[in-house]
Amino acid sequence: MLKYDERGQGLPVVLLHGFPLCRQMWVPQMTALAAAGYRVICPDLPGFGESPSLAGHASMSNYADTIIGLLDELTIDQAVIGGMSMGGYVLLDLVERYPQRLLGAMFLVTRAAADDAAGKQKRTMMAEQVEGGNLLTIPETFVPVLFAEETVRENPQLISKVRQWVESSPASGLIEGLLAMRERDDAVDKLPAFALPALVVGAEQDLAVPLEHSRLLAEGLPNAKLKIIPGAGHMANLEQPELFNAALLDFLASSLSD
Repeated sequence: MLKYDERGQGLPVVLLHGFPLCRQMWVPQMTALAAAGYRVICPDLPGFGESPSLAGHASMSNYADTIIGLLDELTIDQAVIGGMSMGGYVLLDLVERYPQRLLGAMFLVTRAAADDAAGKQKRTMMAEQVEGGNLLTIPETFVPVLFAEETVRENPQLISKVRQWVESSPASGLIEGLLAMRERDDAVDKLPAFALPALVVGAEQDLAVPLEHSRLLAEGLPNAKLKIIPGAGHMANLEQPELFNAALLDFLASSLSD
């Protein structure tokens, strides 16, 4: 069973965190969306935060199935689901396999393309290092590419907090996540079939998911709005929370109103 936080009442909005993070990353969004009249649900994906690992092989489809299981547990027929980075890969699987359960999709600093050969090799290498006991390889690799330059200079407390989340990720979850990302399908050619209302959020200074990936997503989806957050890197929701929240609230109000 997934661990999750829930706040507010109204239309359900589920937010899926990225790798190698946890549900704590969504606190500013939970506060803003709940105050605006939404029921916000933020789970830890299997093997991350406080959620147990999957019993078997980890994949984006298996992660997606656990989200549907959570909706069933909460007796939610349909929800808007947003996914950041790896959470976006889970969202792509949900949109393809469970479109009837989604009212809308929010692709947040993520990409539709699969890893290239070099990317796959890098994930394999990191998984082997973690399995060998080198847990620091993950924060040392990921934390430097998560933030805009201004954030590094002006908000070292945020960087320390995020690094703490990364360092507390269970080794088994990290390995499973790396291999699941390595093996994920390329979804670029599938995007035109995803007709749900969609928001794509990119970050101006994202080193992990460069802006061309956000533009590719927005251009490929038939019913998408693109919002680029200035002055932010990959952790745009924490670096520029007011702008990020405004993008989500505008999409929810304008695209999903009766």
